[in-house]
Amino acid sequence: MKIAKLKFACITALLIILLISVQMKSAVAQVDTIRLKDKRLNTSALKPGMRQYLVYFQMPQSPKALRYWFWLRNTQVQKNNGESVFVTSQNWYGSDTASYRSVYSVNRVSDFSPVYHSETVGGKNKSFHWSAEKVTGADTVAINTQKDFVINYAEPCFNWNLDIETFEMLPLAAGKIFVINFYDAGFDKPNYVKYTVTGSEEIKTYDNQKIDCWKLYTESDFKGQRATQTFWISKKGHEFIKEEDVFPGGYRYKIKMPATAVDLLTRFIEK
Repeated sequence: MKIAKLKFACITALLIILLISVQMKSAVAQVDTIRLKDKRLNTSALKPGMRQYLVYFQMPQSPKALRYWFWLRNTQVQKNNGESVFVTSQNWYGSDTASYRSVYSVNRVSDFSPVYHSETVGGKNKSFHWSAEKVTGADTVAINTQKDFVINYAEPCFNWNLDIETFEMLPLAAGKIFVINFYDAGFDKPNYVKYTVTGSEEIKTYDNQKIDCWKLYTESDFKGQRATQTFWISKKGHEFIKEEDVFPGGYRYKIKMPATAVDLLTRFIEK
């Protein structure tokens, strides 16, 4: 009888060890490295069109003030030298002209590889040609402050200025961890950034309608201290709905505006 019990205990222990081993392997398998060469992004999920977001900052030490931006993202599919490309224009409007910024990016539809990137912040322009081997300053842009910029890298990378668009194309699922090779043009070097699907949440909208979203989370260093970002991406439409950032001394929020929001660009008079 004792021998039978001992055998049963041994078998039970082995089964538990086997189960733990399988779970650990499963957890490891959930990590996805997103590289351009692997073509893991579902580019058909990136829908053309205008999207508008309210961006605001909250500083707990300033309980009577908020800082605002109104952010417009417009993605269109066009042709560039016979090749289909995503052309993404961004406009950031603040309370004065000094806070205005504009961004213009071109990426291949086939794999979202960057071709060109230009941004103007505080009246200063940075423009870059982007290839699989390097990023160089665009010398054909007269006002470019980084005409002489050159950086070479070992493998192709994604444009970090288009992180939101990239998230919308990820194969999001419960428990997944992504590491994405991102580069912020004009800075040091590309870097693999870790993003974790921490769960899901239903966001309530108008008329008590609900949007089921994946929550994508990342951590970073902010002036030597920990900062976090959480992104809500809809499960059905793969659309960026909301963001909440936490950094030392404050918070930043991004909230998608409804389709009823007026297209501001059509009402501005070009000068």
